[in-house]
Formats: sequence, structure tokens, C-alpha cells
Amino acid sequence: MTNQSELIAANLQRRYRKEKFFFAAGLLSVIFASVCLLVLLADITGKGTGALRATYLQLEVTFDSEELGVQQPTAGQQLDAEAIHGADYAAVLKSAIYQRLDVTKRKDKRAAAGLWSIGAEYELRDYLKEHPEQLGKTVKLWLLADDETDTYVKYYYGTGEQYGRVKGKREQWLNQLIDNGDMTTRFNTRFFTNGDSREPELAGIRGALMGSALTLMVTLLLSFPIGIAAALYLEEFAPKNRWTALLEININNLAAVPSIVFGLLGAAVFIAFLGMPRSIPLVGGLVLTLMTLPTIIIASRAAIKAVPPSIREAALGMGASKMQVVLHHVLPLAMPGMLTGLVLGMAQALGETAPLLMIGMVAFIVDIPSTLTDPAAVLPVQIFLWADSPERAFTERTSGAIIVLLFFLVLMNAFGVWARKKLERRW
Repeated sequence: MTNQSELIAANLQRRYRKEKFFFAAGLLSVIFASVCLLVLLADITGKGTGALRATYLQLEVTFDSEELGVQQPTAGQQLDAEAIHGADYAAVLKSAIYQRLDVTKRKDKRAAAGLWSIGAEYELRDYLKEHPEQLGKTVKLWLLADDETDTYVKYYYGTGEQYGRVKGKREQWLNQLIDNGDMTTRFNTRFFTNGDSREPELAGIRGALMGSALTLMVTLLLSFPIGIAAALYLEEFAPKNRWTALLEININNLAAVPSIVFGLLGAAVFIAFLGMPRSIPLVGGLVLTLMTLPTIIIASRAAIKAVPPSIREAALGMGASKMQVVLHHVLPLAMPGMLTGLVLGMAQALGETAPLLMIGMVAFIVDIPSTLTDPAAVLPVQIFLWADSPERAFTERTSGAIIVLLFFLVLMNAFGVWARKKLERRW
């Protein structure tokens, strides 16, 4: 009896040790995953916040009609709009910066000319369009700085380190301008209002955001109703035979197929066979619909299966038809689970890159798309393109775009949770 008690006690102690080990292993796994996630978010946030600020240079600009190549209108005449559009704003900017920095040598002039962005010339053009009365006058304006100037001001000023071509006199000029209050950083609205650009300081995510929105709209409009209809048919109406079993196995297997295969399928069917244009949101949405359908169908079938059979039987017992049982009872009760599948599928579609590369949505597109047939990029592809660029300024824009992508993913999940709670019914 004593030996048996000792054996039971030893077994209990061994079981308790194993439970403590599994508890500690689980806790360590959660802590490790949380730390990795925090490090990742801290790294992305630290690099991405720089994209939300842009550097501006203050200059006294003289809108000299001779330098601009614009004829001064006589009294009663208006300034010609075409002349304003085609004026030589670079010459005006050069004169202003040479005068501000007291530059006379040719080599120094070349270095000083790289302090501002080409976007500053567009700013001068827009300003003169709005204020044509300023022609021939001197105005103090804040103008967009070059990406190297921007990076130096945000990360290297005061550290004693040099960056790229910002060294020697160029570094002295920038330190002088910063110390005199002629340089400042402001919120970078261009990051949200501009399309892509070869110049990092002018590059924005608006085109990619619109492309993603249009692509997801097509995906949502097609995948949700088709996915629900397929799930309802398979669970409620389809006969249980070998063909149905084969169809179910194929749907389950399609959920595990690499996404790039759907891109190849879309390129072969929609572009090569049907002759649809490349790089348009309509084709992107069709490809992502093919990719997300298995996920939505599987989640919807699981939600339909979770509806108790007693509800169906009670409705049939009250005289309801099969279609009424499905539409009035099964579908509303299964909707929260279906929405979970929809959110999972749409989140996957929002962050997907590989299938869109196969249908040409990797092209450099500056214009903002407004219809389903306009050439467009999407946000994950834009991140991929910027991440491959060597300029330091594109690194912070890559992280900034990732922050925006994560924000929309969190927003989409929050909406899914809210909708699920709203539609949830207890039985």
C-alpha cells in the first residue's frame, strides 16, 4: 500500500512538472512573439515617421519677367496662362539661392542648385498662377528641399556625420540656413496626396491607395456573394455524392495553393486569352477574387455547420420551405462567421503582392487611377518598389507606407469584429 501511494505521488509530481514545463514554454512563446512584434513595430514606426515630415527652405524669390521669360502685361491686360505655365522658374530659383548664399563660383553654383527639389519649381508656378500680380516683385516663400537636404536636416544635422553629397560647402550652407531659421520641417501632405515619383521628396501613396481601394472593391463585390452562395449550396442543397466530395476536396486544396499560381492563372485567362489590359484594378480584383474565394467558402461552410439542426427542424415543422429556412434562419445565424471569413480573405488580398506582379501591376505609374480600367499600382507593390530603391529617402517612405497598410488592416479587422458583434445572435 505504501509503495502504491509513493508511486501515485511520484506520478503526480511528474505530471505537475510537465504541466509547469508546458505552461512556461507557452508563456515564453507568447513573450517572445510579443517582443518580436514590438521590435518590428518600433523599427517600422521609427523609420516611417520621417516620411510624415518634409523639409522646406525659405527664400526671397524675385519674379523677374526677363528671367522667367514672361512678358510683363500692360495696364488692363492679364498675364497669359500658357506663359506662366512654361516660364523658367529654375532660373528664378537659382538667382534667389545664389543671392542668399552669396555664391559666385561655378562649382559652388552647381552645389547650391541641388539644395531644392524640382517640386519647388512647380510650387513657384502654382503661386504665380494664383497671384499674377506678384510678377516683378520679391516674395519670401517656403519651398520644398531636395531629398538629400531633407535627409541631412532630419537625421544628420548636429551629429558631425556627413551624408551623401552633403559635405564641404553644401553642409556649411545647410547649417547656416538651419541656424538662421531659414529651414524647417513640416507635415508632409504630399505623402498622402501625390502619386509615385522618381524624386523621393515628391513620391506619395495616393495612387497606390486608390489602386488598392478599386482592386479590393472588385474583390469584395465578387468574392462575398459567390463565396456565400457556394457555401450555402454545398452545405444545404448539394447531394452527397462523389462529385460533391471531389469539389469540396478541391476547394480545400485551393486554399493552400501559393498565391503566385493565381497570378499565373489570371495572366493566362484574363490577359492572354480574354485580352484585358495589364495593370488595371479590374484584372487585379478578378485575380484576388480567385485567391480569396476558397478562404471565404471554407469559413462560411464552418459557420453554416455551426447552426444547430434543431433550428432547421423547427422552421420546417412550422411549414417553412427549404429556401425560407436557409434565407430566414440559417443565413442570418451564420453571418457573423461568414464575416470572419470575409475579413480574413480581404486582409489577405490587401497585403498580397505576388499575384499582382504577374499581371503587370508593378509598373511605374504616376497618375492617380479613378476607374477600374485606369493603370494602377497597389500599396503592397508600391512598398516592394520603394524597398528596392537605393535612396535613403525611399527607405522612410517604405516604412511610412507599411504603417498606412497596417493601419488599414487593423481598421478592416476592427470593422469585422464590430459587424460580427452587431449581427451575432444567441440560440
